[in-house]
Amino acid sequence: MVKVKICGITNFNDALAAAEFGADALGFMFYRKSPRYITPKKAREIILRLPPFVSAVGVFVDEKPGDVERIMGEAGLDAAQFHGHERPEDCAIAGRTIKAIRVKEISDLEPMRHYKVSAFLLDAYSPGALGGTGRIFNWSIAMDAKPFGRIILAGGLTPENVADAIHMVKPYGVDVSTGVELEKGVKDHEKMRLFIQRAKEAIPLPGYVP
Repeated sequence: MVKVKICGITNFNDALAAAEFGADALGFMFYRKSPRYITPKKAREIILRLPPFVSAVGVFVDEKPGDVERIMGEAGLDAAQFHGHERPEDCAIAGRTIKAIRVKEISDLEPMRHYKVSAFLLDAYSPGALGGTGRIFNWSIAMDAKPFGRIILAGGLTPENVADAIHMVKPYGVDVSTGVELEKGVKDHEKMRLFIQRAKEAIPLPGYVP
């Protein structure tokens, strides 16, 4: 079954709803310029109240590795997601790691061969933003990325298209933020419920390898 991550969590009500709807992971944004920014202290308060078996993922943008590890400890995170211009050595920290790759064309996949991470998150390229744009990229490129490791599909996913994305790409997981929001940093609980339900019920086409 495909894993589901709800990203951009800023409050406990959204976090708990996502967990109860069946989300496998929640994403907390530690990039200060993001409208979904959360402090390590507030993230920890939320994470400590979550039910078991829900992973907490910290999203970082060009943060120093030492600061990433410090924030992970302060917030009680299970994994780190690097969403900036981090070099392979910047991602070599203890624990599980995810490297985001912004995709515009197939050549954007080339750097993936140099990273030793737990998974790659593929997001749509935008010249003015590092993520959270709600834009879709060419999903066929994501299929070509699978030899590099586990693929988490992001970028423009919604309750209406997530099943189609899973059928086509057969990813390890899917990630959503904008597609289930009322406004930036505040989730629409019905959209979250539908997104998670449809992602979990989607059956990848033959040849699925998690």
